[in-house]
Amino acid sequence: MEKNLAIVQNKMDLLNKIDTTNLPKHLSIIMDGNGRWAKQKGLLRAMGHENGTKSVKETIEACARLGIEFLTLYAFSTENWNRPKLEVETLMKLLVKSLKKELQTLIDNNIKLNAIGNLEKLPKSAQKELLDVIEATKDNSRMTLTLALSYGSREEIVNAVRNISHKVKNNIISIDTIDDSIINEHLYTQNLPDVDLLIRTSGEHRISNFLLWQIAYAELYFTDVLWPDFKEHHLYEAIISYQKRERRFGKTSEQIK
Repeated sequence: MEKNLAIVQNKMDLLNKIDTTNLPKHLSIIMDGNGRWAKQKGLLRAMGHENGTKSVKETIEACARLGIEFLTLYAFSTENWNRPKLEVETLMKLLVKSLKKELQTLIDNNIKLNAIGNLEKLPKSAQKELLDVIEATKDNSRMTLTLALSYGSREEIVNAVRNISHKVKNNIISIDTIDDSIINEHLYTQNLPDVDLLIRTSGEHRISNFLLWQIAYAELYFTDVLWPDFKEHHLYEAIISYQKRERRFGKTSEQIK
């Protein structure tokens, strides 16, 4: 009982330290460590992924309450297709199950679902469930939740270059007009702002082919906490760290002030 009270008090103390006028508009998370979490407990990797969905739910609801406008979660990368077949199948089934289970939660919290990546590679059942939830939540406006599925940033950029080249070749756009905005328009994230804060769990310090263009000026936050252990107070700690930083975007401190 005392331990639970201490956890609640710590969470409230951290929440009170957050400046709600200085939140990251777009928060993205590399949810890493499910497999290691399961291994440490002598469980199958599937159990790590299963428990990771609890952290997903808690994080989504906490972000919505805080007032985060855009949350993007790295759920499955293009490289993840190379994992053992059984694990991939488990992840796809878990995706379908989670979408069905959390649809009402998204509706109740006025959250819009979005998805980016090579979605055609997903099993038909996963594609259908994903599109159904996207359609059911399309008019929600409190927060946009984006799932990066079968996503790889290099593939995304290559596709953008191909599409822009095709338009130049067919005189749809002029090569002289190509700038940041043109490239943005051809990325999966064309309807999303640049990332302000990127969190990665599990102690790894790399980006792993995630939103390479979109995180050009993002603040990076790494934590040793494995994803299934990532709780609301860990999210608050990351945001407090973000708010202590000076974001200069190439300018000097004097110019910012």
